[in-house]
Amino acid sequence: MTEKVYFGYGKDVASIELSKLNRHGIIAGATGTGKTITLKVLAEQLSAAGIPVFLSDIKGDIASLAEANTGGGLEERLTATQYTTYEPQSYPVEIWDVFGAEGTPVRITISEMGPILLSRLLGLNDTQTGILNIVFAVADERELLLIDLMDLRAMLNYVADHAQELGQHYGTISKASVGVILRSIVVLEQQGGQQFFNEPSLEIADFMRQSADGRGVINILNAKQLYTQPTLYATVLLALLSELYEDLPEVGDLPQPKLVFFFDEAHSLFDGTPKALLDKIELIVRLIRSKGVGVFFITQNTTDIPEAVASQLGNRIQHGLRAFTPKELKTVKAVADSFRQESGEDLAQVIQELKVGEAVVSTLQADGTPSMADRVMIYPPQSRIGTIDPSKLLQVMNQSPLLEKYQESINRESAHEQITALIEMEEAALIAEAEATAQAAEAERLAKEQAKAEAKQEAELAKELEKQRKQAEKENERARQAAQKARTSARRTDSAMDRFTKNIMSSVGREVGKAVSRGITGMFKR
Repeated sequence: MTEKVYFGYGKDVASIELSKLNRHGIIAGATGTGKTITLKVLAEQLSAAGIPVFLSDIKGDIASLAEANTGGGLEERLTATQYTTYEPQSYPVEIWDVFGAEGTPVRITISEMGPILLSRLLGLNDTQTGILNIVFAVADERELLLIDLMDLRAMLNYVADHAQELGQHYGTISKASVGVILRSIVVLEQQGGQQFFNEPSLEIADFMRQSADGRGVINILNAKQLYTQPTLYATVLLALLSELYEDLPEVGDLPQPKLVFFFDEAHSLFDGTPKALLDKIELIVRLIRSKGVGVFFITQNTTDIPEAVASQLGNRIQHGLRAFTPKELKTVKAVADSFRQESGEDLAQVIQELKVGEAVVSTLQADGTPSMADRVMIYPPQSRIGTIDPSKLLQVMNQSPLLEKYQESINRESAHEQITALIEMEEAALIAEAEATAQAAEAERLAKEQAKAEAKQEAELAKELEKQRKQAEKENERARQAAQKARTSARRTDSAMDRFTKNIMSSVGREVGKAVSRGITGMFKR
């Protein structure tokens, strides 16, 4: 098994131990000093060793790895590098494209991106980032899938609509902050975010393939359009690196890495990056080595890389720097001091004198110590120098074994549909509640009307009864009065005769009584 990859010649053949590639590295140098050629040569050597590679193509001159170099004029460089086994050849290449126009579509979901990276991509402040964290927490709690930007928008509106309820657990939720995030999403959509945040999302295993002849597949992200939005570009690459970190199992130190990830134009990753994200990047770089992944940052100046990250980059390839001002001279001196160098060597001067294609190189040796800095001429690439032929690019794209898997996007049920269904259920419940309330109110109204009617009927009946009672009393009174009047009239009509009769009768009675009395008495007297 190959133990090293060779990429140039200085005092001796320049090489990197495969077992030390997971200690990461950096390729730095001013524009036009040969960083792209170094990147291609390393990709070729790693592929030949059976190690898959990921890198981005910003200028369109990396995809030409798929074509063999047919140009001449390499004799001087081949001699200088003692590259006796040079053989022009093409390499197995997979072209990826976030926008799906010139390459196999590469997608991830909103959930896979996570709130920290997404906040950076949207340019949010701390308060707005806090709201976004709440959105992700609520989505996880309620099992709402965040796949695309439509899902994110639906979740933001849901959180805003339930701000009072959620605020009791998560704290104040500002609807103004939600509005800012929603506007930022519109900008991201205009930059092509709709294509990137979707399914089927990338399976990391598809980055770690080998061709039929055992060479590692070189995965190239077509970034010519993507890099016109540097923040989006940097976030996409970091999201892919994060996916590697999250998905791959711990394997410790391997004889050779599973994948080497080249992060070109790395300065775009760190420009204006909030501390929370810097901490995440540092953590990924520090721990991803145990997942069998090596990471190389490519940038113009090593000072573009924060110290916490740069200190973890064991393999260093420094192309030429030009220094004309005190500040630039200080920078070159700082770069030179980061190398292990021979006593008495003015490495800062060497770095300024480097020709195109030359570099100061220091790599980790088998025992883990950095080698002495060496001035190295980088090998010429075996693949084509320059941009790929358009017909060859089309052929590579159309013959991709992954095209059928990723070509068509999938829109499965996720937060947007789930929340829409939930809202419809809530609205139906509200309608049912309103109808029940209306029915209850109508029943109450009818009951009141009926009670009122009954009360009115009872009142009218009572009134009629009272009227009848009074009428009866009146009639009784009239009858009584009539009877009284009749009695009175009768007494007045018969009074004289009655008195006369009574007097006569009284006299007769007395006389008869006397006669009877005398007769009886006379009888007794005799």
